[in-house]
Amino acid sequence: MGSSEARDGANLGYAWYVVAVLVVAQAFSFLDRMIMGLLVGPIRESFQISDTQYSLLAGLAFSLFYAIMGLPLARVADSKSRRNLIAAGVAVWSAMTALCGLARGFWSLFIARTGVGVGEATLAPGAYSMITDYFPRRILARALSVYMVGVTLGSGLAYMVGGAVVASLENIEQIVLPLLGPMHGWQLTFFIVGLPGIFVSILLMATVREPRRRGVGVDGADSIPLSEVAQYLWQRRSAFGGHIFGISIFVMVVYALNLWGPTYFIRTFGYSPAEAGWVFGIVMIAAGTAGLLLAGTIADAWMQRGTKDAYVRTILLSIICITPCAVTLGFANTEAVGILAMALAVFFSAFQGGIAGGTLQLMTPNRMRGQVIAIYTLVANLIGLGLGPTVVAATTDYVFGYDEAIGQSIALSAAVMCPLGGLLLWRSLPAIRGQLEEQS
Repeated sequence: MGSSEARDGANLGYAWYVVAVLVVAQAFSFLDRMIMGLLVGPIRESFQISDTQYSLLAGLAFSLFYAIMGLPLARVADSKSRRNLIAAGVAVWSAMTALCGLARGFWSLFIARTGVGVGEATLAPGAYSMITDYFPRRILARALSVYMVGVTLGSGLAYMVGGAVVASLENIEQIVLPLLGPMHGWQLTFFIVGLPGIFVSILLMATVREPRRRGVGVDGADSIPLSEVAQYLWQRRSAFGGHIFGISIFVMVVYALNLWGPTYFIRTFGYSPAEAGWVFGIVMIAAGTAGLLLAGTIADAWMQRGTKDAYVRTILLSIICITPCAVTLGFANTEAVGILAMALAVFFSAFQGGIAGGTLQLMTPNRMRGQVIAIYTLVANLIGLGLGPTVVAATTDYVFGYDEAIGQSIALSAAVMCPLGGLLLWRSLPAIRGQLEEQS
């Protein structure tokens, strides 16, 4: 082996280490974000709120400030140290997750959840940009899909840890802690899942190096003004708009599954919170991870055969496959059918995880990547996380009118949103392909 091949191998080895650290950060991000999915009952009981109000805490409170802070933080990612930005963000969202445990009412928890969103807004722009600079295009889809395994690990652990904590504390009315006073079990859960993230921030600062930026630049500028980025996107709106809004409508279903999945098992089949947490956590980790990794493998293989829009075609395939699986949740009358339908829905929902953002990285000049990803996460979170769980909750509250209809609500939402998002994405394929050729 020549010295240059050995160096390339060593560089790729370290690049995979960086991905592994970012997977851990992503896992804690979704652990802190999705823990709300298993605390529906205890928090609703403590604050006397409806499903719709709870969905605002779990979705809108987080996504609103995640979206607002995404763009200014992305400008930092496009011109300054992405490693430092991510490390600071991990520390902030971990501290704010712990502060959720001090909430005494709807609005104090709402405010704490917005802080979690502000911190997590650092991760996507910085991580996507770093990974794209660390890896060659031939294996980029796999690298991004491996990074997004943190989503399934974090979400799965959120439900499993949350379920265990809820089970251990469900018979205890309140716990009195020094300095903090009386606390419910669900409040302690936020401390347990939030504080360990501080160590991830330290690991990032101690072991991860900032990669050299590469790829297409724009006039050699250090930081491209947002107005210029907006103009660039507007001139190519058929490609960028179709991709961003098509994916965002589709992920309404993805986030609805993530948030309401455990509640589906509790209300439909009478599971305890602990049982629902373990079942849905295992489904998320096993099926979700398998979907992410298979999607990256398919997209890379398709790309190497010369299909420029392979990433988007892979996502379209997943949208076709997830629709009947999600609709089946509304009609499942046995646990086995319900678990199988949920596992398949989660499997196909994970396909878009790494390659949706990866497509935008390949469509965009280097110095704009962070801001473009921030715009994508802004729209995807406002529409997907901000509206997806709330649409399902409102359908349960106001269309069907009883809590046990959660399966029918998921089914109805998927039957509308999946075809709508898929159609928008499919119509933008020629424009996306042209943009990819421009940047190749």
